[in-house]
Amino acid sequence: MISNWNGNGAVGRALRNPSAPVTYGLIALCCLIFLISPASGLDPAYGAGDELAAAQRAYFRRWGVVPAELFTGAPRAVLTPATALFVHGSWVHLLGNMLFLYVFGAMTEDRMGRAEFALFTVGCGYLALLGYAAANAGSSQSLVGASGAVSAVLGAFLYLFPRARVTSLLPFLFFLPLRFPAWVVLPFWAALQWAAAGQAPRGPGVAYLAHLVGFGLGLLYAWARFGIGKGPTDRPGRAAAGDGRAARVKAAPAPASEGENQP
Repeated sequence: MISNWNGNGAVGRALRNPSAPVTYGLIALCCLIFLISPASGLDPAYGAGDELAAAQRAYFRRWGVVPAELFTGAPRAVLTPATALFVHGSWVHLLGNMLFLYVFGAMTEDRMGRAEFALFTVGCGYLALLGYAAANAGSSQSLVGASGAVSAVLGAFLYLFPRARVTSLLPFLFFLPLRFPAWVVLPFWAALQWAAAGQAPRGPGVAYLAHLVGFGLGLLYAWARFGIGKGPTDRPGRAAAGDGRAARVKAAPAPASEGENQP
């Protein structure tokens, strides 16, 4: 994933081959939950056609966030922003989120540490879904997906590794692989989410607001955790960048991901 970070012994090797059991564990857990759920369509026990569609709706409503129910004070409803993080509405939804987590999660976990990264990801994901629900308190649509949590990872990555070079595939450039610094790619991604949020219709679709909340939380957390009171040479990811050799994220998706589904 990472090459030519700073060339300084153990630091350079750690970033080239980051140990990221939490990142890979979250990916495996989300994939497993999806495969055994009615959303995948693989288990014949859920039936087919209308029967499968009914099972999927019941599944999303049970484990997803329903904004109209969230603020009633029911204990089960309060837990749904956590359970919804591990539920995905479709194959594209799952693969898009897991690809982003795979690309950006390992380095972020390596900087934060395993326990902190796990709490950070789940906590920011919970708050991102909570923020969306608060802005749409009257909605009865269920909301599922890890995009709010993944967006928080992107925000933290932007602060920690602003000069890491991300290989992106841009549709309007015929999917040519182009390499840009993270400080170009990730703000562009956030701008796309902002523009899409302003045009998003009410009802089923993608909850772009959850992406923006997650991204902002991740950026603010990384700044508060690694920036306040630290000099330029103390900030993870910044001292190495100062020697003129930036890290490279060799394989990354286009700067837009499948968002939280409102099935």
